[in-house]
Amino acid sequence: MTDGFSVPGPTAAAGLLAASVARVTELADKLGQSHGEVFDVHRLSDASGVPADVVAAPLAGRPAGEPDLQARFLQRFDLLRRTRLKPNGRRYTQQEIADGAGMSRQQAGALINGDRRPTMEHCDAIQRFFQVHAGFLTADDADALNTALQRTEQGLLQDFAGESDPLERLLQDHGVRGIAWRAAQLPTDKHRDKVTEWLDLLLESVKPTDQP
Repeated sequence: MTDGFSVPGPTAAAGLLAASVARVTELADKLGQSHGEVFDVHRLSDASGVPADVVAAPLAGRPAGEPDLQARFLQRFDLLRRTRLKPNGRRYTQQEIADGAGMSRQQAGALINGDRRPTMEHCDAIQRFFQVHAGFLTADDADALNTALQRTEQGLLQDFAGESDPLERLLQDHGVRGIAWRAAQLPTDKHRDKVTEWLDLLLESVKPTDQP
């Protein structure tokens, strides 16, 4: 690879990944989603570029993956060609990749075959063509998985935000949000308990009587 690539140190990337794993695990547990679903190795592989048979090790905090940037680029480029297909389900040809990335067919072929070391510009152009995020082709495996998990986390947070509190739903369904809001402004639990007593008395007074 040429100079200019910024790659996080393995220790820092592993620490960030461990933190993301912990947050995603906690969210999944709160939402009742299985760990196998949120940490599906094939989905994370497609999202990160990390080979499926490597994904589990970095998630568990074990060193794994390809440390060599050139070899990592070839792995990720191959994954893109296998998983990002044309609308008709076929792979993009070398010529189509070359045209889309603004390079010659010879350049594209040399990059695919590992005969040429890619520049930063090559990586950016290929990533734009395949519509993947910056760094997809070059990021350390732990850093790449961390980026993929952050997207998983965002989706889980959106799901979690949609799970409104049962009391909140009850207040909305019965149109008593104003009462609840006013009660929350009272200074002590003693005052709020008094409101509860009044509401209980009111409910008793309007409860329909059993018909004979």
